[in-house]
Amino acid sequence: MKLMEDEAKKIFAEYGIKIAEHIVLDDWTQDSLEKIREKVGEKVVVKALVDVGGRGKAGGVWISPDDASPTAIQEACQRLLGSELKGVPVERVLIEGRLSVLHECYVSITIDRQKKSPIILFADDGGVDIEELAQNHPSSIRKNNVFPLCETIPDYISRHIVNQKGLQEVAEHVDIDAPIIAEIKQIVNTLYRVFQEKDCILVEVNPLVITPDGVYAADAKIILDDNALYRQDITQNRDLSRLEQEAEEYGFSFVELDGDIGVIGNGAGLTMATLDLVHQSGGKPANFLDIGGGADKERVKRALQVIEKLPNLKIIVVNLLGGITRCDEVAEGVIAANVSHPIMFRLAGTNEEEGRAILNKHGYSAIYQSTEDVIKHAVDSVQGSRSDRPGDSA
Repeated sequence: MKLMEDEAKKIFAEYGIKIAEHIVLDDWTQDSLEKIREKVGEKVVVKALVDVGGRGKAGGVWISPDDASPTAIQEACQRLLGSELKGVPVERVLIEGRLSVLHECYVSITIDRQKKSPIILFADDGGVDIEELAQNHPSSIRKNNVFPLCETIPDYISRHIVNQKGLQEVAEHVDIDAPIIAEIKQIVNTLYRVFQEKDCILVEVNPLVITPDGVYAADAKIILDDNALYRQDITQNRDLSRLEQEAEEYGFSFVELDGDIGVIGNGAGLTMATLDLVHQSGGKPANFLDIGGGADKERVKRALQVIEKLPNLKIIVVNLLGGITRCDEVAEGVIAANVSHPIMFRLAGTNEEEGRAILNKHGYSAIYQSTEDVIKHAVDSVQGSRSDRPGDSA
């Protein structure tokens, strides 16, 4: 689950990482300007609090000039509030003090799935062009795996990540009490603690800025592991859609997509392969739904009732391989669900003949022998390029 910038910065502050003074507004009222003056000051940065990347380039960040009037701050807040940024409504804005930036760096910690360990990434230059930097000059981003997993970053990794010529040159021109490099090393170590203790899959600061008053996290991104939300006392995953939340209550592995062909499978591999075949055949899957092994009548019924609510749905593909899952139980669940959309099937395995007989008895005859066949007929049916329609004999 992704945290919003204000939530991530609150965590950073709890761990002792410097952040700018800030307030969050969800509406502009008569006393808003006074609150900003009292808490933040006259020189501010106004940011749209939305879960999209590249806010600055998309017009979601306003940096006040030195001569900015109170009216300009008000206009910036009101312009963003109620607007859309990359299609996402802006319901809240973050107003924080403008930092005196001398230099910008980049740091992130995530999971290296190949090496099965955390990996730290650091660049002497950060900011809005970090993607271009990574693409055009990949060697400028230093990477270190932390392996084996340990509570703190080994000193040799800290030295490699931070103690570089570029930062040393910056340090020579910045007059602060604590050495910059030592402060950045401490921040990287602290971020690693956040990463572990908050069950993160990503912690990112871009930019990590050097100022005359020390090093600040000017931005903050944290993504929590969905499987560990309970350990963080989070009861609901905000990233899930309404249907995904409903499916989670039933224990389904479900992801809502934007296509029109609903997909139910048993087993993540089979379900993913079904989605791939839909794409390969020119169709668009409306979802991923894995009902798991041994699904009974009630589970199949619930799965179909969830998929039935997908907004763009035109047809449903049920692709099940019966091992511990019984095809007759699946058929009974289909009948009990009584969905209005047409359904095409590929049933194979345990009690296959019984399942087919139940479906045929209730008018479901679009039952195919292979995954390729059922996908081909479903895509053709949706595209209207065949005379076959759901319910026709296969």
